[in-house]
Amino acid sequence: MTSLFREPARLILADGSVFTGYSIGVTGTTLGELVFNTSMTGYQEILTDPSYRGQIIMMTYPEIGNYGVNWEDYESERIHSSGFVVRRLSPTNSSWRAQISLQEFLIRNGIVGIEGVDTRALTRKVRTLGAMKAGITTETIADADFLTQVQGQPDLHELDLVGQVTTPSAYIRYGNPTPDAPLVMNRLVVVDFGIKRNILQSFQEFVRELVVLPAHTTFEEIAQYQPDGVFLSNGPGDPSVLEGPISMAKELIQSGIPTFGICLGHQILALAYGLPVHKMPFGHHGGNHPVMDLENGTINITSQNHGYAVDPAAIAAAPDLVLTHKNLNDGSVEGFRHRYAPISSVQFHPEASPGPHDALYLFKRFIEQANGVGAAEPEALAV
Repeated sequence: MTSLFREPARLILADGSVFTGYSIGVTGTTLGELVFNTSMTGYQEILTDPSYRGQIIMMTYPEIGNYGVNWEDYESERIHSSGFVVRRLSPTNSSWRAQISLQEFLIRNGIVGIEGVDTRALTRKVRTLGAMKAGITTETIADADFLTQVQGQPDLHELDLVGQVTTPSAYIRYGNPTPDAPLVMNRLVVVDFGIKRNILQSFQEFVRELVVLPAHTTFEEIAQYQPDGVFLSNGPGDPSVLEGPISMAKELIQSGIPTFGICLGHQILALAYGLPVHKMPFGHHGGNHPVMDLENGTINITSQNHGYAVDPAAIAAAPDLVLTHKNLNDGSVEGFRHRYAPISSVQFHPEASPGPHDALYLFKRFIEQANGVGAAEPEALAV
């Protein structure tokens, strides 16, 4: 395979597999959990999604980087993934929106990556064995010694990944609802576990003021803002280690304040209700996951990025909860709501970025539920 970046590189997995290729980004060594993403485009948004903290991203699409990187499509201020794996990094880009190449973007962010590996074989391995510890290196180190480093790196649940990506202090963003908008929320408190910018932008159409607070905000601190609603954001890592946020979510539920969660926020709400959350073999990462909205029978193609899922049997056994969304590939839980209170959550990313916009209506639905429209029954459709 030809490459503009001829520095040799190796990718080693925890099972001892070694894949050789060429360096992209900066030279050096990086460690993380290897996951694959099936999106054909959107690599800039994927790389800057804080939910990938601690993970090495492998793109399944064979050529990445052919439209470059621009200054507008960031989901956060920097790349958060630990490393990047592609079949081929495009040596040129042809989009009129491009300001720099993907290679330059990786270098500016200090990201170690590799191209020229068989990503089809890697994807099959991860699908069979599950997401696993991995490492990329350009350094002169024996495979056996590097494998020891890979296997000895901490598990994700041992790391404070949310603490690494949350905002360090509170800030306010103002919305721009249209004057004739039928339903508008005055103040929404956003708890930032690693939020994507497009989630905030999706709310701005319906909310006049968004108060964004750090991840370990207490319920008392939230209540001081007298919010009309609370949003629990996406973020990285194992939700079960977030004792403070889970405790805060329990108090939110008891308070009756309208609450909406996405991705990690969805899992935190589930744990606050006492629902089991388990790690999936290889998770959902991509922009093509079919999800049925059981409230109206429609099917949305969704953008997803998560490695944990809520137990569907536990939702079925909970008298006050209703399953609202179901993944049509594997039947996993994609959303639930309280039967009577305006509390709901989804596992996928309705703001997309990247991905289809089928589920954007969920932001409006939350505002409607917060205003007492459609917050309770009717029952969900049969699963």
